[in-house]
Amino acid sequence: MTETGDSAVRKFQKELNAGTVALVLLSVLNRSEEPLYGYQIAKRLEEAEADGIAIKQGTLYPVLRSLEGQGLLSSRVEPSVSGPPRKYYSITGEGVAVLDAWSDAWHKTRDFVDRTLQGGRS
Repeated sequence: MTETGDSAVRKFQKELNAGTVALVLLSVLNRSEEPLYGYQIAKRLEEAEADGIAIKQGTLYPVLRSLEGQGLLSSRVEPSVSGPPRKYYSITGEGVAVLDAWSDAWHKTRDFVDRTLQGGRS
């Protein structure tokens, strides 16, 4: 792929990530049996990373704060024995409801794009 092509793919991937990080974060916290702090969330995303789709840690924190500000996450700060205090996040009941709605929208969008890319009727 040309440098211009690589650049275009990175730009497209960045735009895709911007719209999907909040959905992914809600999903990770919804599946967790316990509250998670930012580094734990980042590690879980790294473990799930496939095909080079990466979400940088620097991207996570603003989205976590935004989700908390919308009432979709709650948090508590706890001291850490190995460094600064950690902020643990949990999904709220409203966050679960929003996750369900966003998941439905995601599936519809994904199906539409897949059908369109395959040349079918959309």
